[in-house]
Amino acid sequence: MFKEFKKFVMRGNMIDLAVGMIIGTAFTGLVNSLVNDIFMPVLSLVTGKIDFNNLFVALDGNEYATLELAKEAGAACLAYGKFVSGIINFILMAFVVFMFVKFINKLKDVNKKEEAPAAPTTKVCPFCKSTIAIDATRCPSCTSELEVVTE
Repeated sequence: MFKEFKKFVMRGNMIDLAVGMIIGTAFTGLVNSLVNDIFMPVLSLVTGKIDFNNLFVALDGNEYATLELAKEAGAACLAYGKFVSGIINFILMAFVVFMFVKFINKLKDVNKKEEAPAAPTTKVCPFCKSTIAIDATRCPSCTSELEVVTE
């Protein structure tokens, strides 16, 4: 059973998945910082210094200055501001991932353009339409004589 487990863990896909999860976790922290430390303060300035994390409705009918004070008082709260912040975070995360994938695909396209296409090694017989070697002077299928192309 240990050998099977070791074989399972050491497969390439499992290692790739582990590396992807580690990088994804670090990337999530980076995007969260981008949203919370850069984007949200700018959005707060634009919206009149609204702190989205403190937008809430206390369900007990009382008013509290902050969400933390409401929770300390034991009031049930609908913290819709955190939800709005989460939606903005998701949209930004999706946009950053989209831009990252677009950049990677562009790099892949550049690498493909640099590779020269391989020279053809076969051609089609004009009489019987069978595939033959590029330097053939006679078709092996229909025995027709072929024109020799000189370059």
